[in-house]
Amino acid sequence: MEKSDKDWKKILTPEQFEICRNKGTEHPFSGKYNYCKEKGIYKCVCCGVDLFSSDTKFDSGTGWPSFWEPIKNNVKSETDTSYDMLRIEVMCKNCNAHLGHVFDDGPITYKPGYCINSASLKLEKSLSCFLKVIPKLPEY
Repeated sequence: MEKSDKDWKKILTPEQFEICRNKGTEHPFSGKYNYCKEKGIYKCVCCGVDLFSSDTKFDSGTGWPSFWEPIKNNVKSETDTSYDMLRIEVMCKNCNAHLGHVFDDGPITYKPGYCINSASLKLEKSLSCFLKVIPKLPEY
């Protein structure tokens, strides 16, 4: 998926553009999905591809939404040596959006741990989330 920076700026907020297209990061504990417990599918904010299921989300204590497994092969990774660090960057396989990083130093139960910026995600809530708020009609 090829778009110019001008095109991306038309559809993304300034924060989303900085994180997804310029490989930025949000401050820890600041993202809207860090504490989110709602069920659904986390999609790429840029192209809408399914990336992570809420069923694989866990609290890593890092300050970013964390998942132990992506959906299918919709996520790719490459070595990131920025800031004099050796990390594995995680990107959307469809549009190359920067998502975050994957680490292999988390609890054994959750290895590897994909630490993802909230700004790179859009949660599509599952139907069960909506059914909880629909009042049950009385039976006659």
